[in-house]
Amino acid sequence: MSPKKNGNLIWFLIIKVLIVSNAQCSQSKLNELALNNFREYLRIPSVHPNVNYDKCVIFLRKQAQSLNLPISIYEVRPKKPVVVITWEGTEPEKPSILLNAHMDVVPVFPAEWKYPPFAAHMDEKGNIYARGSQDTKSLSIQHIEAIRRLKLNGIRLKRTIHISFVPDEEIGGKNGMKPFVATQDFRNLNIGFALDEARASSDNRFTVAYGERTVFQLWVNCTGKPGHGSILFDNTAGEKLRVVIDRFMDFRASEKAKLRDPKVQPGEVTSVNLDMTRGGVQVNVIPNELSVAFDIRIAPGVNHTKFENMIIGWLKEAGEGVNYTFIQKDLPVENTKLDASNIFWQAFEKACDNNGFKLYPQILAGASDARYLRELGIPALGFSPMNNTTPLLHENNEYLNKDIFLKGIDVFVKIIPAVANA
Repeated sequence: MSPKKNGNLIWFLIIKVLIVSNAQCSQSKLNELALNNFREYLRIPSVHPNVNYDKCVIFLRKQAQSLNLPISIYEVRPKKPVVVITWEGTEPEKPSILLNAHMDVVPVFPAEWKYPPFAAHMDEKGNIYARGSQDTKSLSIQHIEAIRRLKLNGIRLKRTIHISFVPDEEIGGKNGMKPFVATQDFRNLNIGFALDEARASSDNRFTVAYGERTVFQLWVNCTGKPGHGSILFDNTAGEKLRVVIDRFMDFRASEKAKLRDPKVQPGEVTSVNLDMTRGGVQVNVIPNELSVAFDIRIAPGVNHTKFENMIIGWLKEAGEGVNYTFIQKDLPVENTKLDASNIFWQAFEKACDNNGFKLYPQILAGASDARYLRELGIPALGFSPMNNTTPLLHENNEYLNKDIFLKGIDVFVKIIPAVANA
């Protein structure tokens, strides 16, 4: 090889190394920014009860400014803001894409945590401990950072993207997504497809939820003869309560037994949990009323009228003076179709197949705000890209590993263009 050709080759290699080095440096800075934003968001204690969302809104305004995108604040209920950051598409007349997650988190028991639950401490393994690390502040930041990377790469999408941050999902969305979808502001967003939350997966697959069980929560109230705690009266509230608890818990056991079959998913059975009790005034006084609250999630395909009639039968069996009141009773909602009739699912699945993302379609065991979208006929998938991760939603020491978090951003970088260009 001539000296000139040899010199050109050396310069070519130097330039190539510089390009690769700059790209790696840029990627490193983006990862650092994403982690800093994630941990900053986690440090905002948007925790129930009595959540103050002011700091969340301030944080999200800053994110919208960094993306150079418009932000809208809708307050359907006082002090319950719905925040929407919008990236307009090249064909904004097409139905848009909604990327949704909630700002609120469930209560904590600090004494049970290895680290303060709102410190966003990162240990030597890269595990970031904080309430909301899985449910769902990670998801919000992944949406933001994926859009940031797409914009920096000069990519334009056909459909408009709306990133939404909603309040009070953890208490049923009654002051958040539920009233918001009934507004003209929501209709103006022209949503055609939505991505919302799902659970982490302990293996290398990604959970994708196409439906969920129906929330059916109630108080059962048992009234009876009161009196001195030393006398064995007939017709006491406690005797009736025992029958009620036995019937509900026997049914619970029968549903739980179905899960012994490895082919049966948790979202395919009806769950029953006794969550609260109340009543009584003093240990030596037989109360005139005792009550118990059950959190029930009805599996898809169950006839709700027959299910409620079964409960009515149990209460009649317990005796007179036994009644029930609903805490929350949702209507059954049709699952999102995973077939050729859903162009967004086809685009989503193809993007995952092309990039080697293994999917685990399932019925979500809990409830999410996606149900309010499905009620309107909007196809919605629950998708939180957290694989190889122990699910810790609502548990003590909730954490997410930084590498899993960052990988999730890359996953959305592949998926968002696919569904937005469908």
